[in-house]
Amino acid sequence: MLFSQLAKITGGQIHLNQDLDVSHFSADTRTLSGQPYEVFVAINGKRDGHDFARAASERGVKNFILEKDLDLGAANKLVADDSLAAFQQIARYHRIKFSIPIIGITGSNGKTTVKEWLSTILSSRHFVVKSPKSYNSQIGVPISLLEIRENHEIGLFEAGISRSGEMKKLQEMILPTHGIFTNLGVAHDDGFDSSDHKLREKLNLFVESGKVVCRCDQEHFATISEVLRDKIIGWSLNGKGTYQVSWKDGSVQVNNDKFSTDFQSETLLENLTHAIVMALEIGLSRDQIQAGIDLIEGVPMRLELKRGVNGCYILDDSYNNDEAGLKVALDYLESHRQNERRTLILSDILHSGKGDKELYSDVSALLQNRKISRLVGVGSRISNHASLFPMETIFFDDTEALLTDLPEFREEMVVVKGARNFALERVVQRLQEKSHGTVLEVNFESLQHNLNQYRALLKPTTKLMVMVKANAYGSGLLEVANFLQHQRVDMLGVAYVDEAIQLRKNGVSLPVMIMNPYIESFEQFERYDLQAEIFSLTHLKRMLKDTKNHPGVHLKIDTGMHRLGFSKKDIPALIELLKHNPGLKVEGIFTHFSSSDMADEDDFTVSQAHLFEEAYRQLTDALGYHPIKHACNSPAMVRWPQYHFDMVRLGIGLHGFDPTGQLSLRHTSELKSTISQIQHLEAGDTVGYSRKGKIDRDSEIAIIPIGYEDGYSRIFGNGNARVSINGKLCPTIGNVCMDMIMVDVTGAGVQEGDQVMIFGANPGIQDLAKWANTIPYEILTNVSNRVKRVFISE
Repeated sequence: MLFSQLAKITGGQIHLNQDLDVSHFSADTRTLSGQPYEVFVAINGKRDGHDFARAASERGVKNFILEKDLDLGAANKLVADDSLAAFQQIARYHRIKFSIPIIGITGSNGKTTVKEWLSTILSSRHFVVKSPKSYNSQIGVPISLLEIRENHEIGLFEAGISRSGEMKKLQEMILPTHGIFTNLGVAHDDGFDSSDHKLREKLNLFVESGKVVCRCDQEHFATISEVLRDKIIGWSLNGKGTYQVSWKDGSVQVNNDKFSTDFQSETLLENLTHAIVMALEIGLSRDQIQAGIDLIEGVPMRLELKRGVNGCYILDDSYNNDEAGLKVALDYLESHRQNERRTLILSDILHSGKGDKELYSDVSALLQNRKISRLVGVGSRISNHASLFPMETIFFDDTEALLTDLPEFREEMVVVKGARNFALERVVQRLQEKSHGTVLEVNFESLQHNLNQYRALLKPTTKLMVMVKANAYGSGLLEVANFLQHQRVDMLGVAYVDEAIQLRKNGVSLPVMIMNPYIESFEQFERYDLQAEIFSLTHLKRMLKDTKNHPGVHLKIDTGMHRLGFSKKDIPALIELLKHNPGLKVEGIFTHFSSSDMADEDDFTVSQAHLFEEAYRQLTDALGYHPIKHACNSPAMVRWPQYHFDMVRLGIGLHGFDPTGQLSLRHTSELKSTISQIQHLEAGDTVGYSRKGKIDRDSEIAIIPIGYEDGYSRIFGNGNARVSINGKLCPTIGNVCMDMIMVDVTGAGVQEGDQVMIFGANPGIQDLAKWANTIPYEILTNVSNRVKRVFISE
């Protein structure tokens, strides 16, 4: 559409410089590069998008949707009362132009999985357009809908809400002709009066739709039936509904049709059944559906960032391949700048609905726009259009040929994106860092959720420092720091200078404060543009002596923690030293609350704050300026807003731990392993070193490849801890070994190769901390570096 059309669509005021044909809208300047078809939507949310409009203009963006008229030079501007509402009106206008079936998918869990699996099944017969990843929000849905093109035959769009009134807006945009309701869970309960209220809000997606697939033996079906009435296409395991379903012996039986699958968990079988029933309703045959199921077995429905060989990072998005998903994956690279060189391994894109020349011309433009250094193409169709790609290229007929003659990859970001029948996960397996079967999965969406929870506590002017010491609390220093840089936090904090140097060498340009700089490291501060915590007169004198161009410093005031810092009696001498060294730049003055999470120590916290404020007053009077004033750690951010001052320091809260219990945080990490072997032992046998594990009945004992060298403490042995296997909690038996533990799985029905949850949702890190009589910090930071980290984005 032409930019000039937006005024009529939205009722906003247009300021036109040059009428351009626009098609790509974004509320995130980091996904824009100045192409003439791009539009920046300045949304006034938790962070005001108008603050970033000039940055977008400087990147070459020519089209803007705003709530206030900004001076952006020679730009096209649509000024509306509500820029998000205007964006949604544009998406609705675009959606109404198409009369294809649109399947709206909502529920508490499984929306993305059902959408992706149904897309895979339907793509054998139809050109499908779908929400990229989990784009189901007030911003994600309009972005998704604007991807609909003339060649598409079916649309699949998710809708997610967190508070009352949101679904009405999504329904008015999506206008689904069909629907799937997955289930009702506890997610976002705090945004609604009750679970019934939340359910009714979700069902608003289907007020004008036709058929809605749902499970009619679920707990809340009476309400669903009351609201949807004759729209329901129900399925159940108990004989109710249009489709009678059974799950057994590696198959899903739907009425008279039997579909084979390797899925065993009820959650995955439920998701698969939703997709099968909708595909049957759309008109696919049993064989067509089975062919689609065969393509989705065992493939994760998420982006995974993995450490690779030769200093590479692998962005594994090998489960599907379409233009919208390719854009999302390449945008995702912007939050991870550990390596400058970027390589894309891309298979033929199937079922796009475009001619190959048009398709790969568009892909080439996208790769140039995203500064891809090298393209590795797999498949005859992309290979036949090699001349369209001006960057470094190499092409292979199929995946086998690529694996036979795999190019060298070294210190680069490698994106792997492929259609399912190319099975590019085999390439990922070759390229990823090798380790044993224990993996720490870190979820970036959960990190972002927690970050936003804390940001919501702050005034717009309050800066945010995030601590990434101790390998980012065990989660991965470089990956978490790059993520935080992309999230535009103001500053990072580390314990030691070598951590900061590692950040500088891997693309992190944010200000970094060193909490414990050893004296011999001061010469590194100027070279890497680092800031030092200074905590004593001796420390400061040595720094002044050893550096010519002094680094910026943060002066730590000891107000009662009695760990590091200038005491009250040190302040006069400190002031004299500062007066004699006017070239020293004091970036900040801070203290550390020792007990800000403890209500019975509130008087002590107040006394700390008073001591700090008096020290700050004396120092600023002497300096003649006001350095950044900061005191609050994670719990103090929640309990003591009056002490937020100029900046706060977020630490363990980012990783899902709020001692105050006032925030709705998510756990961010899951430590997983697998069963290596199952021993069948008889009563009287013993297990492990020193024969500590006594068998008093015939038992099945699983051996799991994790031990104290991986951070699983010896205290967890001999039944002092449990792991979860297929949803069942199983106790340890015998001593924890260096590389292995043994677990009693008698009667649990588990098999060799089954996944083992060491910590995650259940058991949680808090459970392990309780069993070990310690704190969650120690459990999380104990996970050793030999445990592979995988960083996921749902």
